[in-house]
Amino acid sequence: MTKFWAALIINHMVDVNAQLDKVFQALSDPTRRAILQRLAEGEALVKDLAQPFDMSKQAVSKHLQALEDAGLVVKMAEGRTTRVRLQPEMLRHVEDWVGFYRSFWTDSLAALASIVDGEEETGD
Repeated sequence: MTKFWAALIINHMVDVNAQLDKVFQALSDPTRRAILQRLAEGEALVKDLAQPFDMSKQAVSKHLQALEDAGLVVKMAEGRTTRVRLQPEMLRHVEDWVGFYRSFWTDSLAALASIVDGEEETGD
C-alpha cells in the first residue's frame, strides 16, 4: 500500500470518528432523541416539533442545530416556516460501530463458554 492510500484511509477514519463524536453527542440528549423519534414518522415543521416540549422555539432550534451538525437531520426553509427531515445515513455509521463491538463481545463470550464447558467436562 502506498503512503498516499494509507494517508487517505487514515484521514477517512479520522473524519468518520469526528462525525461519530458529533452523532453520539447529539444522541446523548433525550430531547434530541425524542425529536428524531418523531421525525422517523415523517418530516415536520419546526413549530410542530417544538409543541410537545416545555421549551421555547429557540431552544428547540438549538437542538435541531445540534442534530443538523451531526448530519442526522436536514432543515429546509419554506418562506417563513422551516421543515425538518430525518437523514438516517449517519446512523449507519453508529450501527457499524456498535456492530463491531457486538461481534467482539459475542466472540469473547463464546470463547469463555467454550473454556467453561471444557472445564466442566474434565471435572476441573
